[in-house]
Amino acid sequence: MRKSTPPDVRAPQDTASATVELEDVPFGRFHLHVAVAGSGGQFSDGYILGIIGIALTSATDDLALNAVWLGLLGAASLAGLFFGSLFSGALIDRIGRHPIFAFDMPLLAALSLAQFWTAAAWQLLLLRLLLGLVLGADYAASKTLVSELAPRKSRGRMMSVLAIAWAAGYTIAYLVGYLIAQTASGDRPWTWMLASSAVPALLVAAARLGVPESPRWLIAKGRAQEAAAMIAAKIGPHVTLPTAPAPAPSSGAPAESGSLRALFAPALRSRTVIACVFYLCHIMPYFALSTFSPRILASLGVHNAYFGGAVYNLLLLVGAVVGMSVIDRLTRRRFLVGSFAVAAVLLLPLGILHDLPITLVIVLFAALAFALSAADTLAFVYPQELFPTRMRATGVGAAVAASRIGASISTFLLPVVVESFGIRTAMTGLVLVLAAGALACYRYAPETSGLKLGSQ
Repeated sequence: MRKSTPPDVRAPQDTASATVELEDVPFGRFHLHVAVAGSGGQFSDGYILGIIGIALTSATDDLALNAVWLGLLGAASLAGLFFGSLFSGALIDRIGRHPIFAFDMPLLAALSLAQFWTAAAWQLLLLRLLLGLVLGADYAASKTLVSELAPRKSRGRMMSVLAIAWAAGYTIAYLVGYLIAQTASGDRPWTWMLASSAVPALLVAAARLGVPESPRWLIAKGRAQEAAAMIAAKIGPHVTLPTAPAPAPSSGAPAESGSLRALFAPALRSRTVIACVFYLCHIMPYFALSTFSPRILASLGVHNAYFGGAVYNLLLLVGAVVGMSVIDRLTRRRFLVGSFAVAAVLLLPLGILHDLPITLVIVLFAALAFALSAADTLAFVYPQELFPTRMRATGVGAAVAASRIGASISTFLLPVVVESFGIRTAMTGLVLVLAAGALACYRYAPETSGLKLGSQ
């Protein structure tokens, strides 16, 4: 006679086995939506920053741009990014990630479109500064929100999608600019190049509809019921809330959460410094070489500099894809130090050797683009892992701000140094920056692989 199982015997076991912590939920449709919405913003950011390089080449005569103006316009958005990311990070830790994440893209589209009517260099400079301010706010909001909604085991790959999207936006901007330059029949084709960045911004604004606030931020603000309702609606009732970490002990009165001063309290000071140093040393050569790749290649003797620039930008995209495939297989420290060392070795011959074959110059430059872009995936993962929830957007904002100081300086100085001292002096200077990044990360960067975001 078959024995029947009482209906209440297995129910508690099934319920327990189905319960899972938020950070251990398998990657699903909700995470895909968040990744697309966040990466869409990075695509738009990359496009806006990428289009300026080829647009300036076309706008030089119309706007009577000399080397100083080229440097200023190339660095303007980066300078705006500095202020936008530095000051929005603290605001995002106070009011939430969602408000800026949801509403900055329409403003970005309006500013992008306004570039079409630019009539003077100072007008373009102002618009690029304002674009940078909005981009800086989006960097802090989108990176923080996506990282806090990502599963722990796939966080590296999910955040790497943002890096791929940024590289794709940067690359496609160059290709769109090149196509407009080759096919435009009217005057001022560069205005069409710059205004075209309104299109991705509007598409991203639509894609971000329905992305919720970070449950980690809600819990940190004492709104656990709201977080539970959001998780149940978006992922499922079987998911448990992340626990809010106990405050770290300190020797004095704790600095206010979400304040820049708190980043330099004893518990966070070293992490703040290494986040800023890593990001600064990585982004200085990345932006300087990417923004002026046609001019650099021409200075190195490449006759078809636009073709070489296209190869460089395509390798940026390929490198980001490869970076995504390895970021969760290598430890963070190994990836940090190794990527700096490889990029420095590839750039060194372009700085110290003369009369290199043109083919070798292109190969080295393309390989450098590949290495820098693969390492760029770390910039979308590592800073977020260094800071606790209450300070994450502030810390990420400070790291992005530091990187934009370096990017602004290198983008402004590169054409000036090339004109005054030659291309090899400029390349050697960037080698020294990469070497400094490798040494700093080897000495001070903590390991964060497999870290739970609430455990800092």
